[in-house]
Amino acid sequence: MSDRLLIARRELILGGAWLAMAPGTALAAPPPRLAFQVFRNGTRVGEHVIVFSGDDNARTATTNVSMTVKVGPVPVYKYKHQAVERWVDGKWSSIDCTTDGNGKITKASGRAMGGYVQINGPAGAVRGPANAAPLSHWNQANFGRPLFNQQEGKMLRVTATQVKPGHWQIRGEAEIDDFYDAQGNWLALRGKLEDGSRLEYKRI
Repeated sequence: MSDRLLIARRELILGGAWLAMAPGTALAAPPPRLAFQVFRNGTRVGEHVIVFSGDDNARTATTNVSMTVKVGPVPVYKYKHQAVERWVDGKWSSIDCTTDGNGKITKASGRAMGGYVQINGPAGAVRGPANAAPLSHWNQANFGRPLFNQQEGKMLRVTATQVKPGHWQIRGEAEIDDFYDAQGNWLALRGKLEDGSRLEYKRI
């Protein structure tokens, strides 16, 4: 499996408040930790863990993703990603990301500024709309806003649609279905990669 195929669309998956909340409102009381096993075509390839700290005035969500894809017993691709997302007074404030794809390190960031969002990634700087936010799947309230790719540092061409309570579809530059429990916390994810393989998150 090539690096390009593995990376394609996965950055959209990296990284939960019901629609009754205003778009962009952070989950008022998320659990201290959300953890997922990650599967590709039914084979476990890694973990995705989010740890929350702080309170409603200043909340931080720290995401760590670790994956290893193998062909038989041989590792062919190793991937690590960390994102630190900050909310201040219930509003999204910033995100800083570091990604290691088979030893290649890239960094990206986003900052809420006066009237725009400053996004920086490997390809340079981009100005997003004032209400833009990262595609952080744990916070489904963001689906009502323009979204940017937190790994690549660029705006996304995607549409998020609520199929039913607890089920969102993201389509466009991605084919992802996100699921949430009755409390609005991220429960599971199903996606399709560019090579046709299936990606699935199961909460543990």
